[in-house]
Amino acid sequence: MPTYSLFDLQEYIRRVLALNFSGTLWVTAEVAQVSPSRGHLFVELVQKGPEADSPLVAQVSAVLWQRDYQRLRLALGNVLDELLADGREVRLEVRVDYHERYGLKLVITDADPAFTFGRLELQRRQTIETLREQGLLGKNRALPLPRVLQQIAVISSEGAAGFQDFREQLTQNAFGYAFQCRFFSSAVQGDRLESEMLAALDAVAMQAGRFDVVVILRGGGARLDLAGFDSPALCQRAANLPIPLFTGIGHDMDETVLDLVAWSALKTPTAVADFLVQHNLFFENEILRLAGQTRDTALGRLKRNALELAQLETTTHWAVQTQLRQASQQLATLETALPNLLRQRLLRANTQLDQAEALCAALHPDAVLRRGFSITRQAGKVVTGVEDVRAGDVLETQLKDGTLVSEIRGKS
Repeated sequence: MPTYSLFDLQEYIRRVLALNFSGTLWVTAEVAQVSPSRGHLFVELVQKGPEADSPLVAQVSAVLWQRDYQRLRLALGNVLDELLADGREVRLEVRVDYHERYGLKLVITDADPAFTFGRLELQRRQTIETLREQGLLGKNRALPLPRVLQQIAVISSEGAAGFQDFREQLTQNAFGYAFQCRFFSSAVQGDRLESEMLAALDAVAMQAGRFDVVVILRGGGARLDLAGFDSPALCQRAANLPIPLFTGIGHDMDETVLDLVAWSALKTPTAVADFLVQHNLFFENEILRLAGQTRDTALGRLKRNALELAQLETTTHWAVQTQLRQASQQLATLETALPNLLRQRLLRANTQLDQAEALCAALHPDAVLRRGFSITRQAGKVVTGVEDVRAGDVLETQLKDGTLVSEIRGKS
């Protein structure tokens, strides 16, 4: 068995690779890390297993030299920087390079944006379909929006220009509305976006009763950086928020999956601030409209009541005049009839007195005695029957012309 020096072995491997990979070839991989240095880009490429949590099955270092980087920037523009970012699945044209001292390295000569964008769109569609099956696409949009929005939970990067624009737009609104914003820090691009955004959403959900809405702000950037807002876990968490969610990620043409699950998706952070102000303005206008309606209704009611009172006053006045006139007529009639009535009453009274006097005279004891009757008394009491006296009693008998005194000897 022959023995090789390390250099000879490495040189042999280099010649074998150079013989079998003399030109360029296309490879697909995931970008694990990008490190710029002196105009060059050093890239770690990896490949994982078929499952989401599978370990790495392959790894290699690659480099994009400054000259090729400048050439591709002229050809692809900012898309190149969007492609060569952590976590991207890419299709790269490479040249296999092997050095006896530095080992295997892939030299990047070209990139295929269509591959990356196509894979992202496929993942995006799969996420949308999953959310639709779970009934989450319209869940947050079904939440009622408070009539006034003042307590705002803001999720953004503290240094993001979009957040500053949002805050200035709110604090300097032309109507003087006051807003209380609670800031929750999170990355809005890069590989930390998902984990930090999930943590911020959880923190908001735990204090949901303190907020009217939650807004996620970004404010412009590269197109591929939006892929983080298509994360299934992030969109599921956002859809299950107990308060309305607004997004202002900052792209006029692109729509993320997070935009689809939000209560409302606005193009920029400034647009979100404008919506909050306009929403409160609509409420104020509604209050003013109702106040105007109440005032008009009250004035109309007062006017109708005044008319009714005037009519009642007129009716009462004429009714009183009529009653007074009728009473005056009745008094005049009574004044005329009263003397005749009085005379008739006195005549009837005189007649009744005469009749009573005649009756009394007819019933007087003297009249009875004159008719031949007598009155017998015993001790001053009138005797009405034989049982009122006993033998030996002295009786007085009054006649028309005198009184007889007698003694009882017996009775039968």
